[in-house]
Amino acid sequence: MSASILSSGLWTAIATPFLADGSLDTPSLERLVEFQIGEGITGLVPCGTTGESPTLTKPEHLQVIERTIATNHGRIPILAGAGSNSTASAIKTATEAADLGADALLIVDCYYNGPSSRELRRDYYEAILREVPELPLVPYVIPGRSGCALGAADLAILHQTYPERVPAVKQATGDFDRMREDRHLAGDSLAILSGDDDLTLTMMRDDQIRCSGGVSVMSNLVPGGLSRLIEAQRNGDTAEADRLADAIAPLLRSVGIKDEASRTLPDGRQVKVIDAYRNPVPLKVMMAGLGMMGATTRAPLGPMSASAVTQARQALRAVHASDPSLLSPIDDAFGIKVEDRLEDDAVWASLAAS
Repeated sequence: MSASILSSGLWTAIATPFLADGSLDTPSLERLVEFQIGEGITGLVPCGTTGESPTLTKPEHLQVIERTIATNHGRIPILAGAGSNSTASAIKTATEAADLGADALLIVDCYYNGPSSRELRRDYYEAILREVPELPLVPYVIPGRSGCALGAADLAILHQTYPERVPAVKQATGDFDRMREDRHLAGDSLAILSGDDDLTLTMMRDDQIRCSGGVSVMSNLVPGGLSRLIEAQRNGDTAEADRLADAIAPLLRSVGIKDEASRTLPDGRQVKVIDAYRNPVPLKVMMAGLGMMGATTRAPLGPMSASAVTQARQALRAVHASDPSLLSPIDDAFGIKVEDRLEDDAVWASLAAS
């Protein structure tokens, strides 16, 4: 595939559907892929953070990639997640993803082990480039999850040494100064893709970042709306981009949901706490509430509290009230009626932790 395809647009980090018993739900995955393609998404990213890749067995990981590729039938590019906390494991998964027909590889910084940026570049990314020479790769910098980060200088070395092999970066640091350094050191030819839905528009409008698109969580729900937002901004239609951003904002703020709660200690004392439900838990609750897939996540991720579920439901309601066309494509794609699902108290009550 031409590396230029990675330079812009909106890519959906697809959620991995599970049945109630925790096994893969491949029919729901195939339906989700068809929905994304029908709504005009640029490309699909199976087995990323949103896809709960750390909890997938190796056969499951490859099955998700294979089903995504097979359902796609070459219509849009597939950027397959293949990163690991082991270079050898990442090379093996990347090789197998290439054999399955992936168009490119999303490689998350080598998590948990805590390598330096130099080690990441030389003993992880460059090793994968050597061993899997047929595909471009996109480094995924997300220190909040990985506990390490490929530095801007080492990213620039990778891009400038292998411009066709490392054409883009998925930037999820939330650090605008770091993103500006990426652009300053790597130059104009590096595509910077947002890894944070709520920051994408700001990153696109910053003249020192010049983000050209993103890998999105909430495009699982509103692929058409978010694609139009990216396209409007790229075409200079800031009014339309702002309109769409305002309408979708409740979802973008709900990638993670925080809920005030309390714990009762064995000695009877009450302690106030904040439960932070991270991606993909809120997303899956919303998708399940709308009838797109089940809410099952892999342990240790689990169901949200009733009040957190209410927050997710309210976000969907706010988007639907602002612009019903954003969620309406779900009706035909999944054989439901969004408005009815949003008003069905029993549906949402069933999604909360008991």
